[in-house]
Amino acid sequence: MDLQLVAIEKPEAVNIVLGQAHFIKTVEDLHEAIIGAVPGAEFGLAFCEASGPALIRRSGTSPEMIAIAVKNAKAIAAGHSFILVLGNVFPINILNAVKMVPEVCRIFCATANPVEVVVAETESGRGILGVIDGMKPAGLEDEDAERARKQLLRQFGYKLG
Repeated sequence: MDLQLVAIEKPEAVNIVLGQAHFIKTVEDLHEAIIGAVPGAEFGLAFCEASGPALIRRSGTSPEMIAIAVKNAKAIAAGHSFILVLGNVFPINILNAVKMVPEVCRIFCATANPVEVVVAETESGRGILGVIDGMKPAGLEDEDAERARKQLLRQFGYKLG
């Protein structure tokens, strides 16, 4: 078995969702789920088929986001993996819809952070073992940091009061 780290290449402000699904129908179902959750969402999707012609299937509403998704799917190249690249929408706005798609088996991460994907390759193919999402903790939250976190959540409208 060969282990590799694949860095996700994307603009800093762009969010991604990296997951695993199990059927070619995933592409259309994820597309519909995102549009249903956030009409007007700008996104790109790439899905690595694991059998048959073993193609990278793609969809989305933004050619730029689709191109980023395809580039990263080619680098990861793990069967049944998918990557969503989000333009004007945050993962929190679409994640439940994505998780409700029957073909979706797991979500590895949903983030704007730098991400490295731990990929294993054998004679049979490639699979995602996990992800490295962002930095390690720099310390423990103090009262000032707690206040700032709560203020930010209210500023974004995720909490009231």
